[in-house]
Amino acid sequence: MFPASTAAAPPPAPRFEVPPHRLSGVVYGVLMNDPQALAALGDAVHQAPYKAPPKAPVMYMKPRNTLAADGATVTVPADAGAMTLGACLGIVLGRTACRVDARDALSHVAGYLIVADLSVPHDSFYRPSVRYLARDGSCLIGPQVVPRDAVPDPEALGVTVAIDGAVVQRTDTRGMRRGVARLLADVTEFMTLRAGDLLLFGVRAGAPRILPGRRFEIAIDGLGTLQGATRDGSDA
Repeated sequence: MFPASTAAAPPPAPRFEVPPHRLSGVVYGVLMNDPQALAALGDAVHQAPYKAPPKAPVMYMKPRNTLAADGATVTVPADAGAMTLGACLGIVLGRTACRVDARDALSHVAGYLIVADLSVPHDSFYRPSVRYLARDGSCLIGPQVVPRDAVPDPEALGVTVAIDGAVVQRTDTRGMRRGVARLLADVTEFMTLRAGDLLLFGVRAGAPRILPGRRFEIAIDGLGTLQGATRDGSDA
């Protein structure tokens, strides 16, 4: 479904195990859902261009050119030298959600999967440039969608990130500014999500950076393990 970013034969596309829905290819991310990510802005959040902490979710998109399957290789831009490796819980919509109530929001979820959201390191976290977030093949999705009913509490999942076999980050999905239901309610207050759309729960502060020529794994409790690799963009 989503091609890998290398010339070699792509790995199998992510499997969607909740028929009849299929991933739509629409992926929305949310910035600063981690309280520590917002706190890291310090006093700058009260200055231009921010002027105040955000009241609504701060959104961005991962367009189709960024989408890749489990096992894909991501090109690290030569002028960047490294990429930020963001481990995310992906929320897959099972039916149209428009102005949903938080109490009913989870009924619109088909399931969950792992997402590796890679980006060029940058300092602008409120309105980041597309060129930082939309690099080819920088959004790995997989290895499968786990049905909602098989994940009793999506806000109690351990997350582990490893590079070349060494664990570089241990975190979890607890304590985000907006939980899954609240996030869905607040996002669908101003935009409609449809079956197969993917909403990212948010990248934790302190996400590791990854150099070219490395392999990485992201494991989320109950969802499996997503794998990928990086290569040097100067060879492209």
